[in-house]
Amino acid sequence: MEKTEKATPRKKQEARKKGQVAKSVDLTNSLVLIAAFSILLFLGGQIAKRLHDLFQYGLSDLLLWNVTEESIPLLFINLLKESAMIASPIVLVSWLAALAANLAQVGFLVSTESMKLDLKKLDPIAGAKRIFSVRSFVELIKSILKVVVIGGITAQLLWQQRGVFLQLPEMELLSIVSFLSSLMLKLGITISAVYLVIGAADFFYQRFDHAKKLRMSKQDIKDEYKKTEGDPLIKHKIKEKQRQVARSRMMQEVPNAQVLITNPTHFAVAIAYEAGKMNVPVVVAKGADYLALKMREIAKEHRVVIMENKPLARTLYANVEVGQEIPEELFKAVAEILAYVYRVKGTLSK
Repeated sequence: MEKTEKATPRKKQEARKKGQVAKSVDLTNSLVLIAAFSILLFLGGQIAKRLHDLFQYGLSDLLLWNVTEESIPLLFINLLKESAMIASPIVLVSWLAALAANLAQVGFLVSTESMKLDLKKLDPIAGAKRIFSVRSFVELIKSILKVVVIGGITAQLLWQQRGVFLQLPEMELLSIVSFLSSLMLKLGITISAVYLVIGAADFFYQRFDHAKKLRMSKQDIKDEYKKTEGDPLIKHKIKEKQRQVARSRMMQEVPNAQVLITNPTHFAVAIAYEAGKMNVPVVVAKGADYLALKMREIAKEHRVVIMENKPLARTLYANVEVGQEIPEELFKAVAEILAYVYRVKGTLSK
């Protein structure tokens, strides 16, 4: 079945829970590279000085150390601390850049679905389909593009410095280190910027490809709706059953009414009132057409007074629900009817 419809929010949420999100690894890597080379650009001098001091310390003071079984662990710890201090700014900034890149692309997400054993992944036919899929072809083109573009830019920058490379044998060691460090930073920043453009383009492709994978057929949407909202046919049957129960209860209340006000045939409203027990009259049942006729039959059977009052019957049916008290604006009209009923039944003194 052709999948032509966009994924529903529920389908997207389920995919997200499984860890299936649109994310570009290239975009994350490019931001990490930019962050790393940027910190080198700003703190390169301090890092170079610390490295110089570390080498000087290793080639001078450490040579005078008395190497024993107790001093070796201490020496290792000192070198480890100094190395960590040198590398920590680059590592910290790179980690923050990777975290920010992932949060910006997919938000906060923790999923263990991808860690579960899935034997379907061992299917050789499915594996072959993945290898020769459109996605694999796009990944191949993207890899070739990265190699060609980044390699071409690197070659161009190195070619521009060919004259300096020819002079390296005549330069002092510090000058050589300074030149190579500067060239490395320039190459790193330039390549990272180009890589960022490739990563951004890849991110939009990943979003497109992810949305395409999540596409649904019209039948899928119908099935999802049935799962979420329930089968419309079953819901209709439940509502019909509820209406039947409500009608049955209303019919049981008709004999307890003092009067049944009718239209005469289209509407019927049963009103109950017991002096001393109720503050105001209450609508205990109402119905239209067939239900109204049924109410008339029950009222006749139980000798409930039936009165025809078209305007009042319509107003009560339209504005008062079963179980609600009569509104204040209808007190007078209902009271007059109840007074008449009591007179008919001989409960009011003449």
